[in-house]
Amino acid sequence: MLELLGTYRNLTLQTLLSLSLTLILTFLRIPIIFLHGICTYIQPENLGQNNAGSGGGVRAAIRRPSSVDDPKPNVEVRRRNRSKDKSEFDESNAQIFRIKLDEDHLRSRMYFAEYNTLFVVTFLASSCFLLHSYFGGVEDDNNHGVLGNGLVFPIVLGFVALCKVFVALGKISIERSASKKSEKRLSLIFGGLGFVFGIIIAAGVFPKGFDFQLGNVDAFCCVLISSSMACIAGFLYMPAGRSARSFWVGTDQIRSNLSIISCGWFGRMILYANYIVSVFTSLLWIHPLAEILVKGSHSAGLVGNVGLSSGDFGKFRVLCLLASGLLQAMAVRPNLQMFLNEAVLSWYQRLHGSKTPDLEFSRAKMFLHNHYLCLVALQFLAPSVLVIVFLGLSQIDLSSTQLVCGSLPCGDFVREVGLLMAWWVIFVWSGFASASLVFYRRGVLYVS
Repeated sequence: MLELLGTYRNLTLQTLLSLSLTLILTFLRIPIIFLHGICTYIQPENLGQNNAGSGGGVRAAIRRPSSVDDPKPNVEVRRRNRSKDKSEFDESNAQIFRIKLDEDHLRSRMYFAEYNTLFVVTFLASSCFLLHSYFGGVEDDNNHGVLGNGLVFPIVLGFVALCKVFVALGKISIERSASKKSEKRLSLIFGGLGFVFGIIIAAGVFPKGFDFQLGNVDAFCCVLISSSMACIAGFLYMPAGRSARSFWVGTDQIRSNLSIISCGWFGRMILYANYIVSVFTSLLWIHPLAEILVKGSHSAGLVGNVGLSSGDFGKFRVLCLLASGLLQAMAVRPNLQMFLNEAVLSWYQRLHGSKTPDLEFSRAKMFLHNHYLCLVALQFLAPSVLVIVFLGLSQIDLSSTQLVCGSLPCGDFVREVGLLMAWWVIFVWSGFASASLVFYRRGVLYVS
């Protein structure tokens, strides 16, 4: 028995790790804790009657000045307004309530089951990738095939996570009320452009533009790679736009100076770091920058021998991809909070835009943002899942399989394809986010 356990040591460790993490994540409800404490907002009807009956147990997050502390000026303002204008506005409705999300709130939202499952599977796959990176390189284990070296767990869990995220993003993209028709059409257009871009890279049409060595790829693999890149480009268009809006609101680019809307210094630092690292990482596989940073490159006359060696530069790019994936995961909470705060900004703008504001639109927007909370959380989580899983699959050593994919060994081909997909996620996300931020800065797009 001990000899059998020693022979299949990695498989035993992968099994124990998967079972223990599944129990921990399930019983401790880690996916719920990850979103616990985020503040959402409601604007109820008949607010004055509700406050009178509740005995002051619920406090408004924002209210009109002098509505509670000093009621006399409020009465004088109402009388003065009635004398000047016959139109009346019930200022008791000019209040919203802040609620911290708990388990019951999250479980009642759409796509909570998909979010919970994807979180658990991704955490399991990432843990199995880390365990394999430490114990998967022993020669005695590699002699026993896929079961002996424990490759079955990271490969299966990785592909399950990819299937989960693609199916969830596909369902979200066809959700009728979750996005506009124009956004769906633009997603299809960008998906088509992603397919063309994938054909160019996989077929080697422009080899001097991108630093990927896929070798001679056959037609089936070329179409498969291009289709995956098309799905990523189409599915990530709307989440990247929402991420840009969250960045715009969270970093207070609109200069609203409202503390309830902008995030704190830590969340703002994560938003800035996520954007900067993503943009920098997306440029590392484009040949001008890739050649400049490599020492001894023939076209790197500007820096000479100052750059990195070829092997160190490859490791540096992998670390940048990993940092981008982790920062994307860390930015889920600030992005989601800014998504909810966007409804508060809309309420604030409409409240101060007229003497008799119509707050029905802001009330409906708050309801929809609460209703689609887990859907948006799933969209914000998807890029980090794709980057981490593709990067983990690219680091798996398949040299012992002795298979050939095109003109390359199967291990080298899978590594290059995994790095290509992880880079493509970051490239598409940063490109869409940067374009959206430029449009916000130029006034073409605006938050309302």
